[in-house]
Amino acid sequence: MKKYQHIIFDLDHTLWDFDRNSNIALQEVYTELELHLFGIADFNEFYERYKIINEECWADYRVNKIKKEVLRIIRFQRTLESYGVHDKILSETICESYLYKSPRKPHVIEGTYEVLTQLQKKYKLHILTNGFSEIQEIKMESSKLNTYFTHIIASEDAGEKKPHPQAFNFALDKIGSNINECIMIGDNPESDIEGARKIGMDTIYFNRNGAYSKDVIATYQINHLTEILPIL
Repeated sequence: MKKYQHIIFDLDHTLWDFDRNSNIALQEVYTELELHLFGIADFNEFYERYKIINEECWADYRVNKIKKEVLRIIRFQRTLESYGVHDKILSETICESYLYKSPRKPHVIEGTYEVLTQLQKKYKLHILTNGFSEIQEIKMESSKLNTYFTHIIASEDAGEKKPHPQAFNFALDKIGSNINECIMIGDNPESDIEGARKIGMDTIYFNRNGAYSKDVIATYQINHLTEILPIL
């Protein structure tokens, strides 16, 4: 087994429970802004529509089709429009409220603190995220994850987003290490795993679906965070 010195984690969906935190925050926004008055009768349906549209917008953002300022608002604007609500001001209000509330939610993926506590004893830990840098810092503080990590690196600071090689090379420069001393852990087959693999970095694919995926080429594959410990 290689002797790693640095472990690079993705943040959203890997450590920080994006789905749970996002759901709680958006439910608060839905209630406070009384979105039922706009014909959006069921929150769960609203949230499921938003999740699909949000991922579509993030996919465009990752390949530079839209800028982050557009992404932030257009995902809510498109969700409202799916209900026949064409109200840009309401979209902006939802956006502002959501961006304040969501990163301040503290929930993490099961096993996160246990794993980080053990790994911190042997390795230097780092974050490489496609999320917006100012938002990620709030997430890290709210969930008390910041105490575990040496570097919190947002790929937007690199000028390119994962899976672009520039994002990973930028992280290596910040860390002051080389590919052979690092391993990347993340949940996204393309952004985290394929991106790191293409520059020659070892990877651990966090596949929470519960079944081994033959479609993802990774050095290791896990279904629960605690499965990292026997590997590292």
